[in-house]
Amino acid sequence: MAMAPIPTPDVLWRKPPVLALAALPGTALGRLGEPSTASPAAWAAAGAAARVLHDAPLPPWPGRSLDELAAHLDRECELLVTNGVLPADLVTRNRRVAEAALRPWTPVFTHGDLQVSHVFVDGDEITGVIDWSEASQGDALFDLAILTLGHEEHLGDVVAGYGADVDLDVIRAWWSLRSLLAVRWLVEHGFDPSSPGCEVDVLRSGM
Repeated sequence: MAMAPIPTPDVLWRKPPVLALAALPGTALGRLGEPSTASPAAWAAAGAAARVLHDAPLPPWPGRSLDELAAHLDRECELLVTNGVLPADLVTRNRRVAEAALRPWTPVFTHGDLQVSHVFVDGDEITGVIDWSEASQGDALFDLAILTLGHEEHLGDVVAGYGADVDLDVIRAWWSLRSLLAVRWLVEHGFDPSSPGCEVDVLRSGM
């Protein structure tokens, strides 16, 4: 968090593996599976914050390699079908969509889990971003995809705030890839990815 050039919570105390953070003013930008009440300007501000982060010097630790990511996706798709977690045609279709994300990218400083519930806003301003445990060098479009996962209607605002050309097909590919990788973990940990607006609906929207 200390390396990030965007607002983050104050650290109250740290005793590994526990980190106590001060509360952030405002509310989360949204929740997966629920309509966001945040303004278009707040979504644009989130995009602008992502751009500031991506323009910052790289952190010293790398993220997952392209080969590691592709292998993980292959394993997960096989398990989803073999274990009957998702229909084979849904997995196959989204695996094809996900291919567009599996291309070389120029590494940037990524948050790694920039979901809407991790971005706090007060009015139209970003007050802080939490949960930096997956921050690393990575693909800028992954952050933008996670930010807009399940909130496609706000993608235009985020891209406008980001202020750079964005390949929307790659964003959609990351939506499919991220959802495919998350479904089984969510089920095994007591979450319901088939709730309205959540990961399974994201996968179905690509059909």
